[in-house]
Amino acid sequence: MFDQQLLSIPGIKKLIGKLSGLAVLQALTIVLEAVFLARALVVVWQREKIAALVVPVLSFFVFFALRYLITRIESQITDNFADHAVDQLKEQLLQQEFRLGPRMVADVGSGHVVTLALEGLNQVQNYLDLIVLKTINMAIIPWIIVAYIFFVDWLSAVILLLMFPVIILFMVILGLSAKSKSDQQYAEFKQMANVFVDSIRGLKTLKLFGLSKKYGDNIYRVSENYRKSTMSVLKVALLSTFALDFFTTISIAIVAVLLGQALIVGSIGLLPALIILILCPDYFFPVRDYGDDYHATLDGKNALTEINRILVIPAPHSEVPLVDFQNWAKDSQLDVRDLNFTYPQADQPALSDLNFTLHGDSNVGIIGKSGAGKSTLLNVLGGWLQPDATEKDQPLVVDGQAVDSLAQPAWQKHISYIPQHPYIFAGTIAQNVAFYKPVADKAAIQQAVHQAGLDKFIAELPQGLETVIGEGGRGISGGQAQRIALARALLDTERTILLFDEPTAHLDLETEYELKQIMTKVFHNHLVFFSTHRLHWVSAMDYVLVMDQGRIVEQGTPAELKQKNGVYQELVNEIRGENNAE
Repeated sequence: MFDQQLLSIPGIKKLIGKLSGLAVLQALTIVLEAVFLARALVVVWQREKIAALVVPVLSFFVFFALRYLITRIESQITDNFADHAVDQLKEQLLQQEFRLGPRMVADVGSGHVVTLALEGLNQVQNYLDLIVLKTINMAIIPWIIVAYIFFVDWLSAVILLLMFPVIILFMVILGLSAKSKSDQQYAEFKQMANVFVDSIRGLKTLKLFGLSKKYGDNIYRVSENYRKSTMSVLKVALLSTFALDFFTTISIAIVAVLLGQALIVGSIGLLPALIILILCPDYFFPVRDYGDDYHATLDGKNALTEINRILVIPAPHSEVPLVDFQNWAKDSQLDVRDLNFTYPQADQPALSDLNFTLHGDSNVGIIGKSGAGKSTLLNVLGGWLQPDATEKDQPLVVDGQAVDSLAQPAWQKHISYIPQHPYIFAGTIAQNVAFYKPVADKAAIQQAVHQAGLDKFIAELPQGLETVIGEGGRGISGGQAQRIALARALLDTERTILLFDEPTAHLDLETEYELKQIMTKVFHNHLVFFSTHRLHWVSAMDYVLVMDQGRIVEQGTPAELKQKNGVYQELVNEIRGENNAE
């Protein structure tokens, strides 16, 4: 029943040791509490003087308080461990997501990744809060109690021991059924999260093409499947609770009948009989407690499994570390030489024989049709994809140092990535802007907001920068989300390398034009890689890479590309009059 993946969490063995010791102490307090309560009842039954009640009653309350204190200590230790473990998991997950980059998000599903990083971690915390403590209590407390009962009345102990495996067997059977139903529910949840987030992001486009109702029906179908799978889990959970209550009640009833007969014939005294009856519910309580919360922790178990699955995905890494690289500067240079990249299980390379050289604060446009390899190249430049190994010189040279990959902390810590749909998490505007630099002061945040063109929008808000946006807060438009992403990049002045992946593809032309005026100002003093299929951006670029089927078919300044009258000009002619191309 104890999930083996829990043993991989740092500090879990130390926690198990502490909780095991406390569980032994708790079992002893339960026994002593029952003993003194039974003595008090015997005193009352025998109509002795009130003075005779003082010692057993006070002793009962002392051990009752100790039991409660131990329970509180167990809960506090477990809560602290769960908080610390989830904080570590969150950091590891975010670091892994950054190492793997946008490609992993696309493979897993953006909705699922966001849900996992927010709600999923809360479910994991609840799972750690409950499952470790309850498993240890179930493994220790009943056996100490039944051992004491055995020395009082061996027949009662045998009955309790015989019923315990029956209860465990039913728990296992129902638990397997619940796990199967929960796995199905979690799969439906992942699908619902991905469909919902993707549909919301593309809502404007869906409305434009008259497909919003169709996708609304799709969301309803997916959510209805999730509702049905949730109800299936609840049915099994209720059946499990009924089975536990039924068998524990039957067991206690059998013990009570036998003890009653023993009392009648005089083979057992009133005191030991009362002690056994008082201890019986506590004997079964850890099992019932575990069973009641088992179903509530299945989502956390599934979330932990998903997180661990992401954490073990091989991340790009470099065999040749990038040393002595402080930051991108005006005299920096990047050389790409015969770079190739092939996706796993792919027959053809996604990038083939790429060669180009960039100097200083260059604004580099990457253009081409869909599927040309623009996003793949950005992911390689961000260090999120590993170039194919080569027997020749290393494919990347940064400031004269040849490396096999840009999956380098020295390089990646200076990168800001701005996709089509920047994620806006639940929090204030100030917190969202300070995403890369949480310790930034208010003046720096206001300066970044001003540079990103958010002044007018924030001035209209009663709470200004403290306005809550994102989940449960104020909704914002796509253009405002992009401006917040720009403000994030501007706030951290150490991030001098900007990667834009079709940042305006989902915006209308008017919003895009306004955003363009702001973005082009941000380009100054940065190395910019700007992937787009809207060719009017070319006029804002210093250098342009024209891609087709994973190859760079043309490169040069915008003026040079116009003079060549080649592939670039063909692209311009193809979309002229449709996308406001220059």
